[in-house]
Amino acid sequence: MIEIRKEEPQDRDAVHDLNSAAFDNGPEATLVDKLRASCNDYLAFVAVEDGAVVGHILFTPVTIDSYSVVGMGLAPMAVMPSHQRKGIGSQLVRYGLDHLRQSGCPFVIVLGHPEYYPRFSFELASKYHLLCQWEGVPDEAFMVAIADDNALPKAGGVARYRGEFDNAM
Repeated sequence: MIEIRKEEPQDRDAVHDLNSAAFDNGPEATLVDKLRASCNDYLAFVAVEDGAVVGHILFTPVTIDSYSVVGMGLAPMAVMPSHQRKGIGSQLVRYGLDHLRQSGCPFVIVLGHPEYYPRFSFELASKYHLLCQWEGVPDEAFMVAIADDNALPKAGGVARYRGEFDNAM
């Protein structure tokens, strides 16, 4: 049975190994380590099965240029290759979004698969005149889930992730 809970300090090595495995030794594992070290207000959850970390999701603050509103960015989300396609990623996303909504987070952005994230209430960010800070990102891959319609600026703006993401892109 899968248990979803907040990431704890003793999970860090397992989370690093998980991200390395899930992303074929890409920059995600190092990115998570850097974000943890530099960001006090990140939120991370793990999926645990039989005492082993098999999934991880990270949320970090994002801003909309020229506005004081702060939401969260979902990235990265990873599941051990041996445990993929079993609904663990979906459980992590739902758990994280529910937690953020209950804590008053006005919106969550994601740069991800357009076939996957809409099932969690993500919509095209461009519908709300939100642009991704990185050029060349396909419109259908940049999405937002809104919990508070009044929090987003009507004119939109550029959504900015933390600087650590720039090196991973």
